[in-house]
Amino acid sequence: MSLRTQVNDDLKAAMRAGEAARRDTLRLLLAALKQREVDERITLADADVLAIIEKMIKQRRDSISQFVQGGRQDLADKEQQELDLLQTYMPQQLSEAELLAAIADAVTTSGATGPADMGKVMAILKPALAGRADMGQVSARVKQALTVAK
Repeated sequence: MSLRTQVNDDLKAAMRAGEAARRDTLRLLLAALKQREVDERITLADADVLAIIEKMIKQRRDSISQFVQGGRQDLADKEQQELDLLQTYMPQQLSEAELLAAIADAVTTSGATGPADMGKVMAILKPALAGRADMGQVSARVKQALTVAK
């Protein structure tokens, strides 16, 4: 079953169960998916759906921090519920050891010798780790590994 089909089925289940918050979040997700399909005139694959979900998760995290700083805990809680639901569609995250092993393997494969070769390493890691690790953290760890390797 495709990820999009699963989201549609979950929306129907939430509507039947009368779960308004879950229903609304899934509708937001489906609207984002549909918007991308219409804009680019494509049918989204699971990798594309994951990229959109990942973007929405990042937006929720940013919103939560802004709401907490602004003293709006009620809105932060609502965003947290949406974040929790969106994360259920993401694949299992890599452990710290798995992430470091993937970075070390990519550095070796690319033949990177210093920070100037970061693009080569990230080009290998990005498709391999998509949805399974926060690419911002991966980038920081690659930079650290290449700085130490120098």
